[in-house]
Amino acid sequence: MELNGADIVVRCLIEEGVDHVFGYPGGAVLYIYDAIYKQDKFQHVLVRHEQAAVHAADAYSRSSQKTGVCLVTSGPGVTNAVTGIATAYMDSIPMVILSGQVPTHAIGQDAFQECDTVGITRPCVKHNFLVRDVKDLADTLRRAFYIARSGRPGPVLVDIPKDVSVAMCKYTPPRAPVQLRSYAPVTKGHQGQIKKAVQMLLAAERPMIYAGGGVVLADAADELRKLVRLTGAPCTTTLMGLGAYPGTDERFVGMPGMHGTYEANMAMQHCDVLIGIGARFDDRVIGNPKHFAQVPRKIVHVDIDPSSISKRVRVDVPIVGDVKEVLQDLIGLYAQSMAEQGLSERRLDAWWKQVDTWRDRKCLDYENSDTVIKPQFVIQKLWEITRGQAFVTSDVGQHQMWAAQYYPFPEPRRWVNSGGLGTMGVGLPYAMGVQMANPDRDVAVITGEGSIQMNIQELSTCKQYHLTPKVLCLNNRYLGMVRQWQQIEYGSRYSESYVDALPDFVKLVESYGHVGMRIDKPADVEPALREAFTKYKDRLVFMDFITDQTENVWPMVKAGRGLTEMLLGSEDL
Repeated sequence: MELNGADIVVRCLIEEGVDHVFGYPGGAVLYIYDAIYKQDKFQHVLVRHEQAAVHAADAYSRSSQKTGVCLVTSGPGVTNAVTGIATAYMDSIPMVILSGQVPTHAIGQDAFQECDTVGITRPCVKHNFLVRDVKDLADTLRRAFYIARSGRPGPVLVDIPKDVSVAMCKYTPPRAPVQLRSYAPVTKGHQGQIKKAVQMLLAAERPMIYAGGGVVLADAADELRKLVRLTGAPCTTTLMGLGAYPGTDERFVGMPGMHGTYEANMAMQHCDVLIGIGARFDDRVIGNPKHFAQVPRKIVHVDIDPSSISKRVRVDVPIVGDVKEVLQDLIGLYAQSMAEQGLSERRLDAWWKQVDTWRDRKCLDYENSDTVIKPQFVIQKLWEITRGQAFVTSDVGQHQMWAAQYYPFPEPRRWVNSGGLGTMGVGLPYAMGVQMANPDRDVAVITGEGSIQMNIQELSTCKQYHLTPKVLCLNNRYLGMVRQWQQIEYGSRYSESYVDALPDFVKLVESYGHVGMRIDKPADVEPALREAFTKYKDRLVFMDFITDQTENVWPMVKAGRGLTEMLLGSEDL
């Protein structure tokens, strides 16, 4: 049959099993929007800003194991989307971005709403395409989905000129899975390297398991849990890996790094064998690489992306492959070897005694108050009321770190935040994507009075599509993390970090048709949360918690310092 380009786009999305597309229309994509109007296989969600469309598609993917899809127009439409694309790229999120472009004959002529989309997005996508012939459109879209979700996942952009979306051509349904000669990611780990890793773990006296977001993306949480139980080693997960191992389990020692726990950082530094699984050894986790390398240890690194291995830290046993497959092979060989050698389950008692000594520092303890709301207290009450079962999205800043520290996630894909890029404004559009993918689940947004204003217009989208996240704004009237750094590193010179002229959030939220609450007493925190999740279960509720302006995130490793050089509280300043 013959179809125009716009109908081919819609047909390909349906074939890929797409249920939701997040977008904002404009002149260059109106033919595609006309084709969307004529179908009923997937739902289009009209956001209020293109950045929010990409964030929502990103979170849809993170929380559902599906490939997120968004649609934006040319020029400012796609430049508005770049922050969201870079956010997804840094966290390796599978997503396809469809962007409109001026007609092919006008490309390079400074036409109205033209920009070099391929050039602008090249540094922050896994791959991008400019489709110049409608005959190539269907195959290009299929390749885009394949590239986005295979190997190390990531966003792929397809730029579609307006004349391509209206041109006609014969449409051929897919006949075979996509295969690309120049792109063949390795999924099976090298068996010799896996054997070396097993031998190291068996001989270790102080083993440590360090897992990252790659475990979540590979759906390898079950395998990680089996490995931890089998080896008996302590486990730490990065900010992106939270939930891959249960946050309440006794073998979980918390998050490592700049705001990690004392016990996680000390164990990372003093173990004799460290196995990194789907993690990047990035600067916020290991601190200063020279300090990290001071203590001799053997390092095993498992990752789907060979370029991530030995990028910042030299490793002894590199294993390139799909995390799930590698762990399955490693677990099988380890269990067999353990039985053959008759190893005692108590061989790590001395190591655990040391870890428990570090735990006794109780680095996450804080002094609560009867007169001022402590942000940590709000997060703890949220965990109690939701029984740890909510999907939690977060913006970026102090509130993000408190959420990571005080809401122990029991399952993967429940924690949705911007890790690599650290993008303020993601919290609310993330919640939209999460709720679209998980319509019957509780969704909570942890945000601050600075972050929430960056995409607060999406309250309108929530109203239109009856989305009901519960927004917890930890309002300290400062750009909190900026203020904390200024206090610690800049002699308490608070340059432009105080947020003056804040709106009345209750009135603002109510003007969008939602429920607003202002809470300024600690005694009212729990009642407000219970009311939000019960009485107003089917409404979006914005809770403006007026919190302690002086509270900081502890522990903290200052920039350029080593993992064990932690500040545990204001007394260390």
